[in-house]
Amino acid sequence: MKKRLLFTQIKNHLEKKQISLIIGARQTGKTTLMQQLQYEVNQKNNPSFFLTLEDPKLLSLLNEHPANLKQVLPPLNDKIKTYIFMDEIQYLKNPSNFLKYHYDTGADKVKFIVSGSSSFYIDSKFKDSLAGRKRIFKLPTLSFEEFLLFKDKIELSSFLFGNTIPQIYKNELSNLQNEYMIYGGYPDVVLEPDYKEKQLFLTEIAESYVKKDAVEAGLKHPDAYLNILSFLAEITGSLLNSNTIAANFRLNALTIESYVRLMKKSFHIIIIKPFYRNMTKELRKMPKVFFADLGLRNYFINNFEPLMLRKDKGALFENFVFRLFYDKNREDEIKYWRTQKQQEIDFIINTKKAFEVKFTASAFKPSKYASFRKSYPDIPLQLIHYGNVLQTDYNI
Repeated sequence: MKKRLLFTQIKNHLEKKQISLIIGARQTGKTTLMQQLQYEVNQKNNPSFFLTLEDPKLLSLLNEHPANLKQVLPPLNDKIKTYIFMDEIQYLKNPSNFLKYHYDTGADKVKFIVSGSSSFYIDSKFKDSLAGRKRIFKLPTLSFEEFLLFKDKIELSSFLFGNTIPQIYKNELSNLQNEYMIYGGYPDVVLEPDYKEKQLFLTEIAESYVKKDAVEAGLKHPDAYLNILSFLAEITGSLLNSNTIAANFRLNALTIESYVRLMKKSFHIIIIKPFYRNMTKELRKMPKVFFADLGLRNYFINNFEPLMLRKDKGALFENFVFRLFYDKNREDEIKYWRTQKQQEIDFIINTKKAFEVKFTASAFKPSKYASFRKSYPDIPLQLIHYGNVLQTDYNI
């Protein structure tokens, strides 16, 4: 069974006392990842148990008191560490209290590896009482490198991102890139060879699992939540204006902001902030929005056409480039630049390098960026286009 890149990081953390907390969107493979980690534990002859809190009887018992875990498990061996894997920890009424109780009473004997499907719940239920007691691991949908692994093409990844791609592999990599841009990186979608079935998988993810986030969050208008996601999919890479969206959907701006916040906390969209030094000339507040998964984005605009036939290929390509940066850099290190006069640079990474994204190299007009170069001579500007996208180094 193929392993995510995050597997090694969490495997190395198994020896630490801290709770290993895995968060990410539904259907990104958190359960599979924990099962693989449990197999590693079992190979070393450590006792382990796998519990899912989607089991209502178990959930009710553990909600009564954390100590009730003793009623679920057999007596533990004090001479060897026991590993407890808990799926969907957010369903507990007070997961923070539950984990703190067990950490404080037995961290030397019991190691918890837990998963949560939405950081919306993690944020609201995981209090400061767990500070220093947990380490958070984010599991997004597959990166492009992981996509190649799942397609049994991992050997091609050595030619990417700063390296030279041999001519013999260019067409194959281009076809794989196009598939990733259309159908995204949900593991089940990637592993499914039939394109119609891929679309059905994405439909199920959107209409069941994404909507479940809205329902469990108690939103009054879960259908509006999906409609707003469709709107954001149309404007990916653009400025996010809550007032404009509110006017379109006849909802107030505060409601829109709460919906957008849930989309972000559920790992469906990613918001990047503007880069600025000049307080009077440059935008300082309005963010830009991108989708975390390209396949889900394409579902919400109902467009799975081949890349070269699409009218939105420029926006889709920019979202693809964003995802490449996102997989190599911290979210808060990715910004964009825009002035009040609407001069713009697509990405500024870690205040070190600037990148403009164009689908074709010929669309790049160097004279348009004279203002940025004059204002920031210390930040080099680089063009990313379809022809060099896989040879650009994204680890800044």
